[in-house]
Amino acid sequence: MARNEPVGIEKRKYVRLDTVFPVLFRLECPDRKRFISAWLQGFTNNLSKGGICLSVNNLDSELAKALEEKKVKVSLEIELPISRRPISAGARVVWVETVHNVPNKYLIGLCYEEINPLQNKKLMNYIWARKFVIPVSLTLIILLIAGVIFNAFINMKLADGNRLLSGQLVEAIQESSLAKQKVQSVSKERSDLEGKIAALKESIQRIELEKKILVDSSSEQVQEQSGKIEELNSRIQQLFKEKSGLQEKLILAQNIESTVSEELNRIDKKKATLEKASIDRMYKWVQVHQNNHTGLVMSFEGDKDIKDWAFTYDQSLVAQAYVLFDDFDRAYKLFDFFKNKAKKKDGLFYNAYSVGDGEPAEYVINSGPNIWLGIAVAQYTYKTQDRSYLSMAEDIAQQIINLQKHDVDGGIRGGPGIEWYATEHNLDAYAFFDMLYKLTGKQKYLEARDTALTWLEKHTYDQEDIPIKRGKGDSVIATDTYAWSIAAVGPEKLERLGMSPDKIMDFAESKCSVTVSYLRPDGQTIKIKGFDFASERHLSRGGVVSSEWTAQMVIAFKMMAAYYFKKGMTVKGRNYQIKADEYLASLGSMIISSPSPSGQGGSCLPYATQDFVDTGHGWFTPKGKSTGSVSGTVYTMFAYYNYNPLEL
Repeated sequence: MARNEPVGIEKRKYVRLDTVFPVLFRLECPDRKRFISAWLQGFTNNLSKGGICLSVNNLDSELAKALEEKKVKVSLEIELPISRRPISAGARVVWVETVHNVPNKYLIGLCYEEINPLQNKKLMNYIWARKFVIPVSLTLIILLIAGVIFNAFINMKLADGNRLLSGQLVEAIQESSLAKQKVQSVSKERSDLEGKIAALKESIQRIELEKKILVDSSSEQVQEQSGKIEELNSRIQQLFKEKSGLQEKLILAQNIESTVSEELNRIDKKKATLEKASIDRMYKWVQVHQNNHTGLVMSFEGDKDIKDWAFTYDQSLVAQAYVLFDDFDRAYKLFDFFKNKAKKKDGLFYNAYSVGDGEPAEYVINSGPNIWLGIAVAQYTYKTQDRSYLSMAEDIAQQIINLQKHDVDGGIRGGPGIEWYATEHNLDAYAFFDMLYKLTGKQKYLEARDTALTWLEKHTYDQEDIPIKRGKGDSVIATDTYAWSIAAVGPEKLERLGMSPDKIMDFAESKCSVTVSYLRPDGQTIKIKGFDFASERHLSRGGVVSSEWTAQMVIAFKMMAAYYFKKGMTVKGRNYQIKADEYLASLGSMIISSPSPSGQGGSCLPYATQDFVDTGHGWFTPKGKSTGSVSGTVYTMFAYYNYNPLEL
């Protein structure tokens, strides 16, 4: 080895890389006017801002000697992997070192004398990228992958926990149902025994009275009737014996009834805890699916054909859920999309938008979804007293009023350029205008509200055999029009209009209530009692339970219960409350675990007990055996908390 410089100091200036790349070099005279060698091949993995270390194999001994004696200068062509052209440089020799046990292999330390500063900076950037940025990036990638795996593990655990919770809830609901049946059976047995005992008491009293009359008669008559008295005594003893036996059975029945009632109470407490936990997870599911960029929430999680769609009606329900839970920041984000970003036509919003970029997903405009968006704003304004979005609701209202004015009877058509009239749209409008009148005091909303109600009376509440038609000239039965008539107009006003709310509820239950077999995602088949989209007997597909429309009916049942409790008609009110509880419990059996990783173990409900079947109203239920539905999930939350979206 030949050294004429403090090699250790020079070497410490180099940065060692984990890869080797080629460098061409040739030797020149000290004045650089003549080449001493042809281009030779070297390699490096040591670089610095001021120089380079070359590793050279099979170097000619004469050239090696010239390098060791520093009688030459060196021209370099550095082949940088990220550059199309090599980086040229001129350098002087600083040190030369032979490699032990490898003949003719040398390490040559060179110091730049000529190099383009920009090229040198590019070279150093590459060095630091190789030395630090790339390892850091790889580390971050590894950490990211680990994070994804960990998150997937957490989501898997959450999903497992949610499936366990759903399974426990279904089990508790079934146990509660069986316990109630047992309580009813034992109560009936106890009531029957009490009735028999009371009848025996009456018989004993009657016979004792008959005996007393005979005893009070003259002695001659008593002697003549002694046989009769003995017969009566025998009958009394027999009845007492029978009564004693029945009383023993009654005591046993009462004890059984007490035990079963205590067990039912225990099960119902457990069920209530599981229901609350499931509702909390349902709200969590609604939260985590809000897009941070647009503020929208996908309507159906699991149907690939519409997986990125956010239906405007569903966004109204989501916004009201946020308001119900005082989650106002999320409500702001959603309302801001419609106020500042959403595309409109004819002053109204489209039926659906893409969750990711906010572009229209369905280029159709209907009155109903717009009215519902206005309802959400009204509910938000009423609760928070923040009027930031009220102008948006009033803009919607004005467009709906314009549609109303175009009809001679004041009916609201399905949308701009649409000729059909839907009962549900006019019911929505009645509730919406009523809300705006209460919020603003403007007379035009009062007039629009009353016009909507007059139209409903004339065109949809005008038949004896079908209390409520689906629309003008349309006698098809639609369950939601029955539920929303109660929710929007209210039982008291319906009675004043000559519409029996009891008849409305009875008709809906008799025509649209179904009990179906539902195959849960866990493979368990259970019975679900709920409401179909239309009269089941008119549909060849058989019954199907809609989670959303069943929840709407639960709210209507609860309203009817409150109405009769207020009137002091406790028995009637309790009957409606029992029905509400029964249908709400059945919805609990439909709760499933979120079908996507982004669901984070949240709970949700499918849109219906069957996927991709005809609703009877011009659309099909979503595809997918476990498709989470925003409308079904949120409306079930509303039913649980007894929140009526059609009333402030």
